[in-house]
Amino acid sequence: MSFRENLREAIDFSGLEQKELAYKANISLRNIENYLRENSSIPVADKAVKIAQVLGVTVEYLVTGKNLPVETASTIDPEMKKLIINIKKLPKNKQVIVIQNALNLAKIISQQK
Repeated sequence: MSFRENLREAIDFSGLEQKELAYKANISLRNIENYLRENSSIPVADKAVKIAQVLGVTVEYLVTGKNLPVETASTIDPEMKKLIINIKKLPKNKQVIVIQNALNLAKIISQQK
């Protein structure tokens, strides 16, 4: 995968908006948008490091798609990953409700075993 694709995946998985990433990495939103465009260039090293730190991935992952940290490893089931991404897009109060319901459901299931 390309830098652009790896960056897009890392942003989606983090649940951050592009403007949040730009703010936290102290990089202009325009630069972030440019990195996500087709045929975009890879950022200079210091910007790539800032982006990777904010997203919790390595620069190597952003550039090559390899060595994703364990916390965000692609060993996560694709459906579970989609679920996590969608939950992270919810407002915080809705996230809490979804997580509480999931925990309650898990408790019920474990009691039935």
